[in-house]
Amino acid sequence: MPLLPGAEPLRHAGSETAVLLCHGFTGSPRSLRPWAEHLAARGLTVSLPLLPGHGTRWEDLRITGWQDWYAEVDRELRLLRERCATVFVAGLSMGGALALRLAARHGDAVAGVMVVNPANRMHGLAQHALPVVRHLVPATRGIADDIAKPDVTELGYDRVPLHAAHSLRAFFRLVDRELPQVTQPLLLMRSPMDHVVPPADSARILGRVSSTDVTEVLLEQSYHVATLDHDAGRIHSESAAFIDRLAPGSGTDPRPDGEPALGMEGTTAGG
Repeated sequence: MPLLPGAEPLRHAGSETAVLLCHGFTGSPRSLRPWAEHLAARGLTVSLPLLPGHGTRWEDLRITGWQDWYAEVDRELRLLRERCATVFVAGLSMGGALALRLAARHGDAVAGVMVVNPANRMHGLAQHALPVVRHLVPATRGIADDIAKPDVTELGYDRVPLHAAHSLRAFFRLVDRELPQVTQPLLLMRSPMDHVVPPADSARILGRVSSTDVTEVLLEQSYHVATLDHDAGRIHSESAAFIDRLAPGSGTDPRPDGEPALGMEGTTAGG
């Protein structure tokens, strides 16, 4: 199945400091592309993979599960570790949960974690009804494009396949149990006006991780997909400062915010 235009993965070979970015459930790399391009423009190595079942049509997501999504980012992390001395992980929404599990499982191989509106659990009737309803209804309405900024899209699906949502429910429970194993420095950026993930998710994550170096940033002007919203520049600057503090001198080619690095399309993390 052809990819949606703009949903392509992104890889950029830069310095020995790398960032792995994980997009959200039913979304695509489009949601994180400006963030990835900003980090690449600073000279960092960047990997923004396309998760299995995403970026094409919602029916393709129906036959995948959390094991497929996590395996993809785990593989990318291992590839980055072969090339780079320092690796950070980052993510939006479900991508934040993926990043946190990478940190929990890989320990010192991850230098720091940056998450935006991270998801931690299903809420409302969904958490109780999914085990049964998924056998009766193939999909429900989508959750994409919760963005305050006009005329911006993350290229997400307009339907949520319930089999995949049920798998996501199980994944959230797994990650929640593993949060105490997260000890790395954590930058958590969240939107008070988020119509997809409630503030309780961020609060629970902050309360359960074992990290002692924790920074929380409020994104006051944005909705859930803050990486494409009014606070995108804040996300870029906060994450760059976070990386610079933990890995001084990691960037080699700083450019003004928003200017893409040359030669990014079609490259790989290994060059």
